[in-house]
Amino acid sequence: MSGDFAHRLELHRIRDGERIELVADEAERRRIADRLGLSSLERLDAHVTLERNGEVVSARGRLRAALEQSCVVTGEAVAAHVDEPFELMFVPEPEPTAGEEEIELGEGDCDVVFHDGSAIDLGGAIADTLALGVDPYPRSAAADAALREAGVMGEAEAGPFAGLAKLKGAEKP
Repeated sequence: MSGDFAHRLELHRIRDGERIELVADEAERRRIADRLGLSSLERLDAHVTLERNGEVVSARGRLRAALEQSCVVTGEAVAAHVDEPFELMFVPEPEPTAGEEEIELGEGDCDVVFHDGSAIDLGGAIADTLALGVDPYPRSAAADAALREAGVMGEAEAGPFAGLAKLKGAEKP
């Protein structure tokens, strides 16, 4: 996790059912935007409900963000909004094991965040969740035209049936 949006909550102070609203200030949004390669991050907030069971803390809530990314084709600004539910589970950092043991993660393990045994960084986990929610290949409205102009074939021209369509068209008198 990163320190862009650090909001550490001490484990012994977390109450079961506690509700928290996190809102990133301008400096935090700028640091997150820089780390994620965003043109800007105008809004980042999260509404979270915490549940605690010993050293395990579950965080469920909703993340909302307004941002701009650069189009991967044209470089133009592309406005985007993220508004999605999330569920995170904070668990103690596992004990180091002898040797190089591989750990396999299942689908349910992707939302597990490790903590140091004394506190969780809820804000850092929210920033990392945003990173997973943004489009990795944003495209502007002008992207398709720019690709065609550069000679890049679209999926219809390069797809598996494109050659058949050309042959069928060539057969016509």
